[in-house]
Amino acid sequence: MELKTMKISTAKSSFNHLRGLKLAALAIGSSFVLAGCAGNPPTEQFAVTQSAVNGAVSAGGTEFAAVEMKSAQDKLKQAEIAMHDKKYAEAKVLAEQAEWDARVAERKAQALKAEQAVKDSQKGVQELRQESQRTVQ
Repeated sequence: MELKTMKISTAKSSFNHLRGLKLAALAIGSSFVLAGCAGNPPTEQFAVTQSAVNGAVSAGGTEFAAVEMKSAQDKLKQAEIAMHDKKYAEAKVLAEQAEWDARVAERKAQALKAEQAVKDSQKGVQELRQESQRTVQ
């Protein structure tokens, strides 16, 4: 009777040991995968961010959305520093934030330019009405 108990106990111990080894191997493998991802410079994100910043500048972001443009440019500089220091995860996050700040600046500039165009058009319509009333009288 005692012999059976010992065999079962040894089998359970062996099973738990193998399970522990499998979990350890999985954890180590996951660490290597994550380290591999962290080791890749976010060059594609930098290209997208630079394009967004250039688009915002072209749309008049520096004039119409100065705060957002400054934020985008500052974050892009911080991302470049992080990239230089090989802090790729931080660089990617900063580049993404810079991209979105640039997109906000571009949209804000477009909206303000459109608003100005509407005001100019309304002023032109008002001037035409006044002119037409002068010629009728």
